[in-house]
Amino acid sequence: MKTTLSLMLPLLLIILSSCGKEQETDRFTLLTAHVWTSDSLLANGVDASGPGETLEKFKGDATFNKDGTGTFGQYSGTWMLVDNDASLAISSPDLPVPSIATTIAELTSTSLKVTFVYPVPVSLNIRMTFKPK
Repeated sequence: MKTTLSLMLPLLLIILSSCGKEQETDRFTLLTAHVWTSDSLLANGVDASGPGETLEKFKGDATFNKDGTGTFGQYSGTWMLVDNDASLAISSPDLPVPSIATTIAELTSTSLKVTFVYPVPVSLNIRMTFKPK
């Protein structure tokens, strides 16, 4: 019994120490390394960033803080990478919908492009592109 406990204790300590540490992936590092400025905000292929347009409040800067909080134009909330870092989920109580799951079309040190279907008031195909500030 003593031998089993003495063998289990180091294993348990290793497991517990690794649980608290999240690995920062390349995409996580790229997102958090910059303040991103909106470059184009398109709904069904048409600019939707002007006054009164669907994406007006997304215009401006987007920040992705390492703690999972951020700002997305005029919205603030939380974000997380999902689907093996292929998608970006954004949540904010200020959004017309509780959260948005975007597909990351491109993420490099010079470009962030996401796409998603925006369901309010009718379904729109959205493409947002950002560049580092």
